[in-house]
Amino acid sequence: MIEEAIRNFKKGKPVLIYDYDDREGETDIAIPALNVKPKDVAMMRIDGGGLICVAISYEAAEKLGLPFMHEILEAASSKFSSLKNFVKKVPYDSRSSFSLWVNHVDTYTGVTDLDRSLTIRKIGEAVEKVLNGEDFDFANEFRSPGHVALLKAAERLLEERRGQTELSVALAKLAGITPAVAICEMLDEETGRALPKEKAMKYAEENGIPFVEGKELENYLKELNLALK
Repeated sequence: MIEEAIRNFKKGKPVLIYDYDDREGETDIAIPALNVKPKDVAMMRIDGGGLICVAISYEAAEKLGLPFMHEILEAASSKFSSLKNFVKKVPYDSRSSFSLWVNHVDTYTGVTDLDRSLTIRKIGEAVEKVLNGEDFDFANEFRSPGHVALLKAAERLLEERRGQTELSVALAKLAGITPAVAICEMLDEETGRALPKEKAMKYAEENGIPFVEGKELENYLKELNLALK
């Protein structure tokens, strides 16, 4: 299934990624950012229902000058002491991967399918440019706060953190595409929780979308003796 997922990413098509039973236990819809269209945002918000974010590689985030949100809060807490209380560990990990929330400057409200797809594609373009050695003024192209959350992957990816951010970026790197991926959790309207793995697998089968588990991706990397960064 990993090979099929890699082929889909190369074509700019979606993949479903399940993290781990002992972590969030969630399945995300993942689509390469450069290929996201309005219909893809609609699919993520209707069939997924979670938060639509863009995961980008650590290297790209550093080149773009994008910090982690907890770093922003920690810095701001020197002026606003109440902000110190917001920096807490999440129950399933040592930290969150959230960075800024942005809209592209050419959007209007930023929340429509048209606007969010534009923002997502432009984030993909920004990542592609800086990784190709081009200069890019992120603050000139985007405004914050916005409606698309940026997620900054760990520097050593799965060796350091086993989140959906790292899984989606690792898959993009395996596919040899720009490491910027739109992801959205799949939720279950019946239980109010994450969509069970079995239901996500059924959705994947019915829609012809590859379903990949985090442990599969980790094992694949070990077999290839790859340590992606």
